[in-house]
Amino acid sequence: MYTPEVFRVEDRDEITTMIRSCGLATLITRSAESLIATPLPMIYAAEEGELGVLYGHVSKGNSQWKDSLPEEALVIFQGPNAYITPTWYATKQETGRVVPTWNYIAVHAYGPAEFFHEPDRLLKIVSALTDTHEAARQSNWSVQDAPEEFIHAQLRAIVGVRIPIQCIEAKKKMSQNQPAQNRAGVKAGLAESSRGGDREVAKIIPA
Repeated sequence: MYTPEVFRVEDRDEITTMIRSCGLATLITRSAESLIATPLPMIYAAEEGELGVLYGHVSKGNSQWKDSLPEEALVIFQGPNAYITPTWYATKQETGRVVPTWNYIAVHAYGPAEFFHEPDRLLKIVSALTDTHEAARQSNWSVQDAPEEFIHAQLRAIVGVRIPIQCIEAKKKMSQNQPAQNRAGVKAGLAESSRGGDREVAKIIPA
């Protein structure tokens, strides 16, 4: 990922927060014939290994687990993003030397993908994913709420994936390269948008 220094994130805690805030990821692997991509939620175990480990699962009907070559996989986490119009820049009135751009958060994680079928490991992943995303709900649901035989039948229909991260790149492009008056204009413009994603970006842009 092309990452100029001004947008690069290297702090481990900040990268962990970025990954965990994204939710849905995209798992990309290579088969003998082509690239394969699957959107899926993943758990980031930051405490495992040097750079952490990613866990998730795909449908057994998804041939990615059978067709992927035993080499590096790429997982992409895409966070809040928004189009930035030059009309929000104070310097537009001064020089006119401005162009549109896009603000976004992205993390790319690389490592070998291990696909597995053991029911105990699958149950642990499914339970962890559920608990993570149900935690903020006032009335939350857990895997144990469903009949045991039903859950085991569901587990037989999925394949787990474990990716020990060997390289990680994180980028937060939030108008850091703009002067304060332009950042202020972008924050104000996005904050008034009808799009929830735009308002999320407005909160992240530094003052």
